Amino acid sequence: MSPRTAALSILFTAVFPAWAGQDAAPGREQAAGALRKAVEFFQNDVSIEGGYLWRYTADLTLREGEGKATATQAWVQPPGTPTVGTSFLQAYEKTGEPYLLDAARQTAHALVKGQLVSGGWQYSIEFDPKKRESYAYRADSPEAKGQNVSTLDDNTTQAALRFLMQMDKTLNFEDEAIHGAVMYGLEKLLAAQYPNGAWPQRFTGSYNSQDFPVKPASYPDEWSRTYEGAYYQGYYTFNDSTINDAIETMFDAAETYDRADCREAALRAGDFIILAQMPDPQPGWAQQYDAEMHPAWARKFEPPAVTGGESQAVMHTLLYLYRKTGETKYLEPLPRALDYYEKSALPDGRLARFYELRTNTPLYFTKDYQLTYSSDDMPTHYAFIVDSSLASIRKEYERLKNTPPEELKTQSAPSKPRMTPELAQRAQALIDALDERGAWTEAGDLRYHPKGSADRVIDTQTFVQNIGALSDYLAALES
Repeated sequence: MSPRTAALSILFTAVFPAWAGQDAAPGREQAAGALRKAVEFFQNDVSIEGGYLWRYTADLTLREGEGKATATQAWVQPPGTPTVGTSFLQAYEKTGEPYLLDAARQTAHALVKGQLVSGGWQYSIEFDPKKRESYAYRADSPEAKGQNVSTLDDNTTQAALRFLMQMDKTLNFEDEAIHGAVMYGLEKLLAAQYPNGAWPQRFTGSYNSQDFPVKPASYPDEWSRTYEGAYYQGYYTFNDSTINDAIETMFDAAETYDRADCREAALRAGDFIILAQMPDPQPGWAQQYDAEMHPAWARKFEPPAVTGGESQAVMHTLLYLYRKTGETKYLEPLPRALDYYEKSALPDGRLARFYELRTNTPLYFTKDYQLTYSSDDMPTHYAFIVDSSLASIRKEYERLKNTPPEELKTQSAPSKPRMTPELAQRAQALIDALDERGAWTEAGDLRYHPKGSADRVIDTQTFVQNIGALSDYLAALES
């Protein structure tokens, strides 16, 4: 036993006498070795050129993101490549281990290889040289042809940019490929913002501003109850927090690079949120709006409606905007919205995902996707009834409303991990759970392969959580 481990054992015995005798406090070398073994397995055996998917069979023969994937593909959409890269970078910041920075840099370069000429990312990246010819990857050629649609859906492009910005800052802006990808991506994201401050779900380049007049949200005179298809990718989109995530990305860019244009873009998007609040009798928000600022169809189970789902995320973003700016205009929409949604709660306190325009009747779908007022025959792949966070939103609104702007707390550095019995026990459990390769496997199956394709899987989210816990333990040992 090293002197440091012996001293730690004495400390635990003094502070946690009933627990210390359970031999649940691994030494630093043991914990550091396990962390390195796990990261190197993920980096060398699981990844494709530093890119990652969501889930793998334990033997790595089958893999998937939000769909089946091949051995030459990585996933950008969280919890894919940017999520893993961020976990490497955070572990490096806690431990100072150079190999973690190298792993994060490799992941950043994987994202650079997946950036499109349009400036953002698709859900996945293809690394096979022949298959890459079908995509307009900027790293291959500034004039590359092929699939070139960047998506803001599901925090895809936003997550990639935010990780690359963190990486760029950590490397003192000296890695030309990473820095260049960020600058290019920010310029294209700024150019994709509509005149009213909104962003679309997806973008390829410029647009005609005359086709997108600035006007407040309103109810259409009529709307079809039958889905007839819709090109919704260009709509002003709150669905899956598209605009919300873009706002946070722009604030990060403004703070990382001291860019006033990015801050202004975030503020204009905040102004769009105000513009998009529906008038009475339903002062909430829709999932998406067409150019006339009418709630509009997206997929066959996403009708024109006021949403009880995404609107809660919108209200959280308004609170975020106030904390960032101190401008009371971002609080002003909240009382009416909260009152409306509280009155619209279902008998069990939850909210309908969709409320019919004007009548406010909850809308649902049958399993064959017929619009209905009944929740008796709903598909199970989509949440047509959502949990309510209205109480916590109102509580935070009341707190901020009574907090002068000059007293708003600026973002502080995360607190250092603190040693606890639970943290030490978890670290030991994670060390014990590693297999001889350095993999954490768990019981489970793949979601996008035939049922029974696997009995044990490697899950990226589990990996991220586990290396976070081990790096917390190592940081706590040093504090």
